[in-house]
This record gives sequence, C-alpha cells and structure tokens, in this order.
Amino acid sequence: MFPIALAADGLIATETTAYNPVPSIIGGLIGYILVVIALWPVFTKAGKPGWGALIPIYNTYLLVKIGGFHGALVILYFIPIVNIIVAIIVALGVGRAFGKGAAFSIFLLWLFAIIGYFIVGYGSSQYVGPGGRREAITA
Repeated sequence: MFPIALAADGLIATETTAYNPVPSIIGGLIGYILVVIALWPVFTKAGKPGWGALIPIYNTYLLVKIGGFHGALVILYFIPIVNIIVAIIVALGVGRAFGKGAAFSIFLLWLFAIIGYFIVGYGSSQYVGPGGRREAITA
C-alpha cells in the first residue's frame, strides 16, 4: 500500500486525556497551610489576632495595617499591575515594622514571601510599630 497511509495511521489518537485537578488542589492546600503557619506568629508578634492568617482577604488587610497603611489599600490588590506595586510598598512597610531593611523586604517579604514571613515570625525580629513607627505605650 501507500507508506504515507501507514505512517499517518500511527498518529491517530485512540485515547483521550483529561485534566486532573487533584495535584492542583493538593498543591494549593499545601501552599495555603504554609502561608497560615508562616503568618500566624507574624500577626501575634504585631498584636493582631493570629487566626487572621486563616482568612484570605483579612490576612492581607492585617498585613496592610502592620505595614502602617490604611485598610482601604486592600482594594488596590484587585487591580492588575497596580497590585504588584502595592504589594512591594506593603512589604516595605511590614519590613520596617519588624526592623528589617529594604533588601530584606523586597526579596524575602515580597519575592519569596513564605520564606520571609517564616523568618520574621519564628526568628528574633521584634515588632516596632505599624510601618516602623514606634507606638506610644498605653497603660
């Protein structure tokens, strides 16, 4: 027969494959659990409720407040491209709140956030105040 027909015959797919969402779900859950474990001690050091790490948008609100900014700034996280700039600004504020510099804030609180929050939460960092401003001690 025709050699082209034989070659084309082997290219016909007899099985269909479907997307399997299980690895994505498991990976997402693992990532969520790591974020909660990293943020919980950060919030407690800052005097915020630790359980706030469990609630997705509320934990962003708490980070914005720790960074020393108004809570309405969370709305800007929903605007593409603007959210990247806002996240960097908030990371700088959170870094200042724990006495960290700009390089630490950008690389470990924005770019590699989970690692940075583990370092801040479980390390020797002390909370200074919102955005690095010292809070007045009230009795």
